[in-house]
Amino acid sequence: MSAIDLLKQLIAYPTITPKECGIYELVCEILPDFKVLRLDKDVVRNLFLYKDFSLQNAQSLRDKKMHLCFGGHIDVVPAGEGWDSDPFSPTEKDGFLYGRGAQDMKSGVAAFLSAIAHFNHSAKNFNGILSVLLTSDEEGDAVFGTKYVLEKLKELDLVPTFAVVAEPTCVKEAGDTLKIGRRGSINGKIRIQGRQGHVAYPQQCVNPIHLCAPLLPKIADYHLDDGGDGFEPSRIILTDIRGGMEVVNVTPNDLRIMFNVRHSTKTDEKRLRTHIESVFRGLEYTLELKQSSKPFLTNAKSKIVRDLEEILTSQYGHPPILSTSGGTSDARFFAEYGVEVVEYGVCNDTIHSVNERVRISELEELQEIFESLLEKFCSEG
Repeated sequence: MSAIDLLKQLIAYPTITPKECGIYELVCEILPDFKVLRLDKDVVRNLFLYKDFSLQNAQSLRDKKMHLCFGGHIDVVPAGEGWDSDPFSPTEKDGFLYGRGAQDMKSGVAAFLSAIAHFNHSAKNFNGILSVLLTSDEEGDAVFGTKYVLEKLKELDLVPTFAVVAEPTCVKEAGDTLKIGRRGSINGKIRIQGRQGHVAYPQQCVNPIHLCAPLLPKIADYHLDDGGDGFEPSRIILTDIRGGMEVVNVTPNDLRIMFNVRHSTKTDEKRLRTHIESVFRGLEYTLELKQSSKPFLTNAKSKIVRDLEEILTSQYGHPPILSTSGGTSDARFFAEYGVEVVEYGVCNDTIHSVNERVRISELEELQEIFESLLEKFCSEG
């Protein structure tokens, strides 16, 4: 089955997080000789398929086998209003395929499943394991999805050596971006205590807005580090400031500030906390920090990076940018287990939007790229 035909079928399943809608039955039919592990947790549905291609007696059983995993999610965000066509009825128009999940990320799933099915029928001399990890909870809390599956795979001694997460990574055109890392994310809340009062008697008030105003330049867009190694500088981005009762004659009792930090490997929660405490020292305040994801960076000289970089350069005539940009993805969970993980997929210009679409030629190229990767990676493995 071609990637485009498969994608049409995948889009037709309304798999809004965390629904799976029976889509895994279709996936298992595509790779019928792969072993199946259903690692569901609560309402989250997870599927792990794997096949050991090791040749009999070709390698000592004591040697660690190469294990390449393709990861992705089948869940999508709600469609919303205003579509020109039914978001769960794939529609072809002007060289594009429209539907919820067309880019994020059923296109990537369709491409690697089609590529693996092709490789499965022609594989020779691959002494390793090939696997697929799918979850229905990437767009949601992501607690019982890929993270949970990897915990179970560790217990089974099945954690991959390398992984490709087929998220939509390209920015302006196919082949322009290969992600080898992601920034971490820390959410923060500061509550500055004051004393409410009448504006006509400011000496009887403690106005938290006035206390905070001169300090804002020390936190708003503040650079915690200079980035480097493919990362942008880690910055404090304020997302909300509020206090008072929306009246002009009463000073607020407290002031609340919310912020987020997308950070490199040079910054962590401890460093952020130290900076905030130095800025607000002497004030009565509380600080809450929550690490929602940790940063990671795959070695640019890793085999999986080099192979994909060479294939993309050959395909498009120029090397891809090795990037760590964007939000979070399930690749971070692979990295926590020491897996050399990269992300590559189609362009991401319509993800989560109305009339989400993927260019059909781009999807066909993605299938070819994954087929080339399997041939190159596995033959050299």
